[in-house]
Amino acid sequence: MAGGGDVVTTSDSYTGRGSSTPGVGRRAVQTPRYTLGLLQTPHSSESTGASSSRGARPGGSSDEDLAAGRAAGTSAAKPAVSERGESYFGDKSSCVENANTLNLTSSSSVRGLNSTRIGKTPLSSGRYGCQSHTPLMGYSATSSSAASAHSVASVIVAVVEGRGLARGEVGMASIDLKNPEIILSQFADNTTYAKVITKLKILTPLEIIMSNTACDAGNTTKLFSLVTEHFKNVTFSTVQRKYFNETKGLEYIEQLCASEFSTIFMEVQSKYYCLAAAAALLKYVEFIQNSVYAPKSLKVRFQGSEKTAMIDSSSAQNLELVINNRDSRNGHTLLGVLNYTKTPCGSRRLRSNILEPPIDAETINTRLDCVQELLQDEELFFGLQAVISKFLDTEQLLSVLVQIPKQDTAKTAESKITNLIYLKHTLELVEPLKAALRNCNTQLLKAYYSSLEDTRFGIILEKITSVINDDTRYTKGCLSMRTQKCYAVKPNINAYLDIARRTYTEIVDDIAGMITQLAEKYSLPMKTSFSSARGFFIQMNADCSALPNGQLPSEFTKITKIKNTYSFTSADLIKMNERCQESLREIYHMTYLIVCKLLNEIYEHIHCLYKLSDIVSMLDMLLSFAHACTLSDYVRPEFTDTLAIKQGWHPILEKIAMEKPVSNNTYLTEGNNFVIITGPNMSGKSTYLKQIALCQIMAQIGSYVPAEYCSFRIAEQIFTRIGMDDDIETNASTFMKEIKEITYIIQNANDKSLIIIDELGSAEEGIGICYAACEYLLNLKAFTLLATHFLELCHIDALYPNVENCHFEVQHVRSSAGNKEKIAYSYTLSKGYTEEKNYAQAEE
Repeated sequence: MAGGGDVVTTSDSYTGRGSSTPGVGRRAVQTPRYTLGLLQTPHSSESTGASSSRGARPGGSSDEDLAAGRAAGTSAAKPAVSERGESYFGDKSSCVENANTLNLTSSSSVRGLNSTRIGKTPLSSGRYGCQSHTPLMGYSATSSSAASAHSVASVIVAVVEGRGLARGEVGMASIDLKNPEIILSQFADNTTYAKVITKLKILTPLEIIMSNTACDAGNTTKLFSLVTEHFKNVTFSTVQRKYFNETKGLEYIEQLCASEFSTIFMEVQSKYYCLAAAAALLKYVEFIQNSVYAPKSLKVRFQGSEKTAMIDSSSAQNLELVINNRDSRNGHTLLGVLNYTKTPCGSRRLRSNILEPPIDAETINTRLDCVQELLQDEELFFGLQAVISKFLDTEQLLSVLVQIPKQDTAKTAESKITNLIYLKHTLELVEPLKAALRNCNTQLLKAYYSSLEDTRFGIILEKITSVINDDTRYTKGCLSMRTQKCYAVKPNINAYLDIARRTYTEIVDDIAGMITQLAEKYSLPMKTSFSSARGFFIQMNADCSALPNGQLPSEFTKITKIKNTYSFTSADLIKMNERCQESLREIYHMTYLIVCKLLNEIYEHIHCLYKLSDIVSMLDMLLSFAHACTLSDYVRPEFTDTLAIKQGWHPILEKIAMEKPVSNNTYLTEGNNFVIITGPNMSGKSTYLKQIALCQIMAQIGSYVPAEYCSFRIAEQIFTRIGMDDDIETNASTFMKEIKEITYIIQNANDKSLIIIDELGSAEEGIGICYAACEYLLNLKAFTLLATHFLELCHIDALYPNVENCHFEVQHVRSSAGNKEKIAYSYTLSKGYTEEKNYAQAEE
């Protein structure tokens, strides 16, 4: 990969011949009269050896001396992508059975790649064949399915830590198999490795790669242990330390980074650890994918932790930002509240922003300006939404376009043809998108309009339409896409292709004609049907009483019945299906050669699609924010040096209850930055605390907020410590958990933090720890809200003028019988601390 690899070249014509079928040449090339479905192309055993030339490998190794092993010594470890659904961008399993193997482990270890499910010790493994990872998606081609965009992991991450005095300096490199973008990170972490764990949680990796020296027997590093502990369901692999080579990493970046992003060189040339991680990552991805990235084709960016707010993984879980704690399939999360995106890339961007909100006020206000214009201009809103909803996953499209397969198969050919059709479909949406943005007023939307005037969009589309039929386009459903792929290339470009397509047309027509004759012969309502699994078959809706002796004629086989619908085939139809498959393979192969030549011509212009992908995902997210505002009374936030929320409410609770919850006020300033909240259990303390953090995040990502008015101080970190129901009970594990959580907050908080603590000190003796933690946090300018059942703590306001006490009101109501008293909850926050002593009920 380092050398960039030569792009596959093709000739203008194909020397093979179409299937020999009686009647070839009798009719001009035409599409079948019966458009019945997409024929599933089986794996081809042929390959053209389109491997690419590459430069020297890290450590001077070649492909032949590398060996793969991806199990923990047992057959239980499954290929990381084997369980994914079919993608509209590629094959379900591009498995290369006889690929050269890579020796990614050190010579002192077993000859195989140590791999294990997280939580297990890597065991020795023998030589295993490599199942290549195909960038697949767990959702369909329809853009409305964006909500499930994150149901399948597709990110591979390499992590490396400095040794000796550099221990604690961590480098990370990640690439999404559905998005040709490398993200580099390097930072100093403390002994808890909180930043590493948080970043990995945000990435939701498919696989994590570390150096084999990190897990040497008897000398396992703390980072390795923590990663395996936190990511038990993620595939874990180790590679030789020599592949973590910063020099080779920089070479990879120089060779693969698109010219638009070349400023990355200055940014990362001295960041040795992230470059080392990049070297190991790219080598590994090349191996498992069995393909190389085209030269100057990748987007590379450095993502420092200083540009986004840090929300640790525990806080993200407490707040239910992207996953519901009771049911992971439940949409009652902040992501569920805001996600009205129409594209997978828009959904991914929204998720990423929720977990890492920006902290630049200009960036946030620019987004808010866009949301405001979208809300005020209905024509702009609906016009943009109509266009955006037609886009496919532009990021994944880019990913498959810039990868050059090392081997050509029937699946590869079909995939490339499909992707070219998707590219044409995408480019044809540029002009409608420009038209929708033409009269916009905000700075960001105007910038997007200017970016869409890039002439490269027109150049690529012109080159495509010189070869591909104008009416070839992406359509929903495999039935029509089959025809689109077969007849994508214009006639008279390749004579043999024209013959093959004519042959295919005749076979399909013959199949339909044969089934019509059978229907007439037996006087039964037979019709031609198709499925990717069975090919062409016969279907019939009839009651069994209409059949002779209640059975189908004997020439029909493979009969299935669902209610009154019969499905079956015949020996002649099976033979014609085989001929149809052979013809289709030839069509795809010859079309593939033409498509490859076309792609070679447009590679130099294709980088404009990175810009388009960024525009589409951002517009989709902003439209989603505007959509959410129309469903509730949200207001635009302001950014000042105070946290002031007038009559704010919990956004997720509103979604659950389908009505507006009780609203409350919040006010914190630098001189009044510590609020102690008291009240009985079930009175609303936890809900209120979570609500503040959620509103802060919504404001910082550019969304409107559930309140009558709100202003926020931008938070650089958001910490939450939420007490669980069983915290009431005294036990050692709960006590230690509390200590770890508050220690983490104390070690990482600064003056720009928002700190939410719900119940600290589960036992009576915990008041000392709670008091000490409060005294430390009181000396910071961080905004802190603490809910506690230690009423003694409320008197700390006599010593610290920046403390304010608030409580949730309750009323005592006697039952109608008059002999039993009940508590009526108002869920209303008032000044002062509570006089209630009833903490016996479970917390809300």
